[in-house]
Amino acid sequence: MPSKKSFKAAEQTRFSWDPVGLMAGVDEAGRGPLAGPVVAAAVILDDGKRIRGLADSKVLTPLQRDRLYDLIREKALCCAIGEASVAEIDTLNILHATMLAMKRAVEGLRLKPVKVLVDGNRLPQWDVLAEAIIGGDAKVKSISAASILAKVHRDRLCQALDQEFPHYGFAAHKGYGTPEHLQALRQHGACRHHRRFFGPVAATFITPGGEVITLRTS
Repeated sequence: MPSKKSFKAAEQTRFSWDPVGLMAGVDEAGRGPLAGPVVAAAVILDDGKRIRGLADSKVLTPLQRDRLYDLIREKALCCAIGEASVAEIDTLNILHATMLAMKRAVEGLRLKPVKVLVDGNRLPQWDVLAEAIIGGDAKVKSISAASILAKVHRDRLCQALDQEFPHYGFAAHKGYGTPEHLQALRQHGACRHHRRFFGPVAATFITPGGEVITLRTS
C-alpha cells in the first residue's frame, strides 16, 4: 500500500512562474460510483487547433461530450487514459487509486510535458512540475478536455459492463448509487465489478461461481 507521502497537498506545489513548454491537463472520472474502475485522462492541447465548447464535463450533455471527445482525440497534440481497477481501489482506497490512475495517464502521454495541471487539491508524485487547481475543469481548457475524455471513456466502460450484467443497469447510472442500483444490489448481491468496501456494496458480493455471500446483515 502506498505511503501517505505518495501524493501532496496543492499548496506544496504552487509556482509563481511557469516553464516554457508543453502543459498537460489532468482530470478523473469515477471516484464516487459503487462499481467500475476510476479513470483519469491527460491532455496536451495544440494551441494552433482550437476546440470550441470545452468545459467541465459535468455541465455538458452526453451528445456534447461525445462530439468533443472525438475533437479532442483529433486535435490535441497528445492524450492518454489511465485506469485503476476495482481490485486496486479495494486494496489501496479510492484516493490512492485515483492518484495511480492520474500517474498512469501522464506516463502514457507520447510527449512529456514540462508541467501538469490537475483538477482538485491533491497531486501524485511525478518527475515533472505539477499544480493542483480547485475547479480547474471549469478554468483550464486542457483540464476541461481531460475531464471530457475521462468521463466519456468511463461511461463507455459502464455500457460494456451493462452487457455483461444487465440486471444492474450500469448503462443508465454508470455505477452510481441510484435507488435502482441499490435495489439491484439488494436483489442480486454485488458482482465482481463492484467496489467491495464501499458502504452499500459491503453487505453482499457474488463469488466467481455466482454464489451470493453475505458479508454484513446490518
